[in-house]
Amino acid sequence: MNQDQLNRMHSGKGFIAALDQSGGSTPKALSLYGVQDNSYSNDEEMYTLVHDMRTRIIKSPAFDSQYILGAILFENTMDRKIDGQWTADYLWEKKNIVPFLKVDKGLADTAGGVQLMKPIPNLDELLTRAVERNVFGTKMRSVIKEANPDGIRDIVEQQFRVGLQIFNKGLIPIIEPEIDIYSSDKEKSEEILKEEISKQLKTLDKDVKVMLKLSIPTVDNFYSELMSDPHVVRVVALSGGYSREDANLKLTQNHGLIASFSRALSEGLTAGQSDDDFNAVLETTIKDIYKASIT
Repeated sequence: MNQDQLNRMHSGKGFIAALDQSGGSTPKALSLYGVQDNSYSNDEEMYTLVHDMRTRIIKSPAFDSQYILGAILFENTMDRKIDGQWTADYLWEKKNIVPFLKVDKGLADTAGGVQLMKPIPNLDELLTRAVERNVFGTKMRSVIKEANPDGIRDIVEQQFRVGLQIFNKGLIPIIEPEIDIYSSDKEKSEEILKEEISKQLKTLDKDVKVMLKLSIPTVDNFYSELMSDPHVVRVVALSGGYSREDANLKLTQNHGLIASFSRALSEGLTAGQSDDDFNAVLETTIKDIYKASIT
């Protein structure tokens, strides 16, 4: 594990850029970027176009380590290059931005008020490759739809079980049990979630480190005691369907919580923009998210 990267993630100022839309969400990400599905005829062409989009974001002068601590990639991006360097190496060596990898394979159907992660076949092999590619950590998402204590416990147990496997390979897992922001009992779910996460943290060996990626809580600063847990490197927030403006505002009210936004990061960027326009929009976005993350 890279100690410089760990220190940066633990105490650096800034936020994490989530560039990890995967197979299912790629067409939507491309269409928001102004690339319609008639522009490609197979997955390979689609992934090349999305890599071009991500390369443009990463290479932009606005994508600067003064504001951005880390970036989450998905497998296809990790296995491609930017200017002849593996993406993770380019991020760290050229940009001083810590690389993460999304490892989950999507969500199972809703049961018990939650969506667990689907099984992740070949996870060990993927983690080995991530270590070879100089990735620092991983991310995996599951979703809580209602305040069902059994369902939430199952989600947190699954996240920590897989998280431990990831940590044992030398990577830092970002544990992401998202709570649906439209859930009618979101606040109740947050109470159960915090309790279950605290229970799991207590079971960890002294040296184990994790990160948490959580929906912005209903009650301001609700997760502050998780932030001070010695096992927790950082607590980051997802935008979860809020507009960028709303997400930033809510984030500002939570001291120490930093952003890990994907859709809110690329809002307003299109393939047809000149580089000057593209970089200007991205710079404004990044500075706004940064400002909300350092409160």
